[in-house]
Amino acid sequence: MIFITAKFRVRPEDADRWPAIVEDFTRATRSEPGCLWFDWSRSIEDPTEYVLVEAFRDDAAAAHVQSAHFRAAQQMLPQHLAETPRIINASVPQDDWSQLGEMAVPAQD
Repeated sequence: MIFITAKFRVRPEDADRWPAIVEDFTRATRSEPGCLWFDWSRSIEDPTEYVLVEAFRDDAAAAHVQSAHFRAAQQMLPQHLAETPRIINASVPQDDWSQLGEMAVPAQD
């Protein structure tokens, strides 16, 4: 899978509205064939920073960046950003989350 994590520093006046600002883009991306997940989180240390964790089947990531909703986001989102987002993009030889064995929770009856 293609695993992507991106940090978005949002303009302070738009930080509380960011989930609404990206709602259509998020919904459209999640409905793409090959999208495994597309999840936003807000930093607890910096309320203007949002982290996007996304994953696509290997052949679906290219279609994502060619989609109409991605192109629309390229036009619309920068006006709400304080800086260019930072990204990590990697191919990972799996298709779902693995369990964190070092913090395993015992089975409960």
